[in-house]
Amino acid sequence: MERGPIFVAGPERSGTSLLFALLASHSQIAMTRRTNLWKHFYEQYGDLSDPANLDRCLDTVTRYKRLRVLHVDVAALRRDFVTGPCSYARLFALLEEQYAARLGRPRWGDKSLHTECWTEPILASYPGARILHMVRDPRDRYASSRTRWKLRRGGIGAGIAEWLTSARLAADHAARFPTRYRVVRYEDLVTEPERTVRAICQFVDEPFEAAMLAMEGAPRLLDQGSNSSYGRREAGVIATDSIGRYRAVLSDREIAFAQRVAGDEMLRFGYRLDALPMGPVARSRYALTTLPLERVRGGIWSTVEARRTQRGRPVPDYRLVDTEGFG
Repeated sequence: MERGPIFVAGPERSGTSLLFALLASHSQIAMTRRTNLWKHFYEQYGDLSDPANLDRCLDTVTRYKRLRVLHVDVAALRRDFVTGPCSYARLFALLEEQYAARLGRPRWGDKSLHTECWTEPILASYPGARILHMVRDPRDRYASSRTRWKLRRGGIGAGIAEWLTSARLAADHAARFPTRYRVVRYEDLVTEPERTVRAICQFVDEPFEAAMLAMEGAPRLLDQGSNSSYGRREAGVIATDSIGRYRAVLSDREIAFAQRVAGDEMLRFGYRLDALPMGPVARSRYALTTLPLERVRGGIWSTVEARRTQRGRPVPDYRLVDTEGFG
């Protein structure tokens, strides 16, 4: 099978930026980050063979902050696009190929959150595509999110609902597309980086390069000292100290909730459940307040996300700049 694009999927705070940095440091792979092409553009503008629809789509491309950093040559993109099938997947590929050509690399890839939601059209559109889905202990993922942003909207109920949605897709897609979809545990990546990266390279059909582990292909990420929620780290260091940090961040009741709601899926991915011997008062508060409240929060998150997906997810206005375009 041909070597197609490489996609990194998974929710925020799951290690997707780390995997991006590793892949971006391969001499044959040009990785883009947070383009959200499938989330914000796929089927959002109607039939792209209609010039008016294509104009609207490309206008957003020129104004979307997260694509401007790629310095897209929109005139060339339009010229190349109209000479072939007018599909969204082809438009995305042409855009990504521009960036890869500028780096002098033959293969492209993209890291955007929750790419797993578009697995079927991605695999159907790119016969040689591979998807790498990052999964992290949901307790640590939520603790990292809350530490980074101080206040996590929807509480742990929403955080666990988000993890469950992604984790279930990971298990389903890995079973349905075993040669094209691979789950990568964050914990494996940081504790055994070389072994895990070698396995990833074999999966995407690229030779392992030791330089990947230095992550010099992601200078912006390195300049910031990694993307950890727990402060700056030395550039190029793959640290393990975020594993189990949830115990210092979350309450016993929050941990109990996460394990009660996501326990089966946690065990499926190899995460052990903590023993939490709560006294009568704590147990009563958990049963009467934490459990029902966070279940409601999780249900609200799931309902809102389902509606947003059904309506479509155009680029938010705050992500657009007021310009007449470039390129």
